[in-house]
Parts: sequence; structure tokens; C-alpha cells
Amino acid sequence: MRVYRRFELPPDKARLHARAVRLEWWTIVFFVVAIGMLAATLGQSQAMKAAWIEDMLGLVPPAAFLIAARFRHRPPTTRFPYGYHRAVSIAFLSGSVALLGLGGYVVYDSIVRLALRERPPIGMIELFGQRFWLGWLMIVVLLATMVPAILLGRVKQRIARELHDKVLFADAEMNRADWLTAGAAVLGILGIAAGLWWADAVAALIIGGDIVRDGVRTTRAAVADLMDEAPSLVDGSGPHPLPDQLHAAVLDHDWVTDAWLRLREEGHVFVGELLVVPAPGTDRLPERLDELQRFALDFNWRVHDLVVSPVARIET
Repeated sequence: MRVYRRFELPPDKARLHARAVRLEWWTIVFFVVAIGMLAATLGQSQAMKAAWIEDMLGLVPPAAFLIAARFRHRPPTTRFPYGYHRAVSIAFLSGSVALLGLGGYVVYDSIVRLALRERPPIGMIELFGQRFWLGWLMIVVLLATMVPAILLGRVKQRIARELHDKVLFADAEMNRADWLTAGAAVLGILGIAAGLWWADAVAALIIGGDIVRDGVRTTRAAVADLMDEAPSLVDGSGPHPLPDQLHAAVLDHDWVTDAWLRLREEGHVFVGELLVVPAPGTDRLPERLDELQRFALDFNWRVHDLVVSPVARIET
């Protein structure tokens, strides 16, 4: 029996993962450019400030994904006998906390400014010999940052579902929060132009509330993964169907009278234990257990490490 099974993605998943890595590098480039553009037109707008801070924190999920991608394939060591798959879970937690922290800051700052009835001054600017209201330039910059965020988020979300990559999914949610932030900031600036002093802070408050909602949900899922919760779908909408499917497939073996399966997530993959009750008189039991383990590992690429043990009976 092979003690350690090196994790390799199937060819089609490996190509998707390589594409995800390229997307994350492009995401970092996009955010660096967006941060510079927003900083140049920041002014005193609270909604613009929220969009700027969000773009800075938006660097955390792609950076976490790229770091985890370098560690997750490393073989086990004496210090880390289970390998480095949980690097992906740690990266998921980092991206989720970044979302939650950003949303909390924006909500707090917006409430304070509303309570103090602050009126954000947006002055004039001269560009190419022409003087115009800085708010129009802010809107142009915000709209320019929305389109890449929408495209990146949609592509990442699709790939994240196919790879079962929660880090990539959290990053897609960050991109969604980014373009929502930009859209709300545009409405806030237009509200200032219409003489509604509170529109800017209200827009930022709406942005922050949406980001907090996403941050709470993803942080809860990340902590649950580290607590060895039963495998769930990448978007956290429900339990993953693979454990039940594998359990049913194991029970289809004619020499297995009962079975108990426990799986947990470690990054992209599932690991755990399988207890089986052999039928009375089962011959070649060691060979059958080896065959059953190979069957389980080949059942789905996500089943990475499974300990199969025979028992006399199963009590739950």
C-alpha cells in the first residue's frame, strides 16, 4: 500500500488552475492600476474613499491564492506529516477576513460621518487647460474600474466551482464587492451634484453593509473548514454530495455489509476514514481492502487520502 499519494489535478483541472493563476496575476495588476487612479481623484468623497480602501484590500485574496498555490503540492515532512493542503484553507480565511475587515471599517466610518453631518467638498480641477468639477472625473475613473472587476469576478466564479476552490470563490466575491462599491460610489457622487449632502455617506454605508454580509458568510465558512466541518459546496449553500455518493458506491460491493465514512476538506481535496463491515466468510480481505481503497480514490479526483479499515460492527 502506498503510504503517501502525491496530489495532482486531473489534466482538465490542471489547465483550469493554471488559468486561475494567470487571472490572479492580472487581478493584482488591475488593482494596482485602480488604486493609483482612485488615489489621484480621491478628493473628500466618502464613497470614493471606500472604493479606494476596498481596492487596496482587494489585493489580499489573489495574493493568498498565489501563495497557497506554491505550497499545496509540497510533500509531507516530519513537522507536517499531513502535507500542506491546508495552505488553501488558510488562504481562504485570509481573504474572508479581508472582506469582513473592509466592510466593518466602511460601515463604521459612514455612520460617523452621517452622525456628524459632514458635507464632502468636491472642488474644481484643471485638466488640459479646462476647468471642471472633480466629481465628473471621479465617475469616469469609477466606471473604468467596474468593467474589469465584473469580467474577472464572473470568470473566477465559474472556475472556482469547477475546481472546488474556495479561495478563488472568495476572490470572485471580492471582485463583485469591488464593482458594487464603484457603482454605489457613482450614485453617491451624483447625489452630491444634486445637492444631497448625505448621499455620499449613505452610498458608502450600503457598500459596507453588502461587504460585511459577504465577509461574515465567507469567514464563517473558512473557520468551519479549519474546524473539519463536513465538506460543503464552494459557495457554502449546502453540503457537498460526494460523501453520500461515495458511501452508496461502497455499499454496492457485495462483500460489504455495512460502512461508515467520514470526510473533511483540506483545500481542494477531501480526506478521511472509511470503516467497513465485511460479510461473514469474506476471503482475501487484505486484497479486497486495497482494492476498495483504490476504488474510493479513483471515484473522484477530490478524494485524496482515505484510510480503509475493517471492523466487526459499526455503532453510531
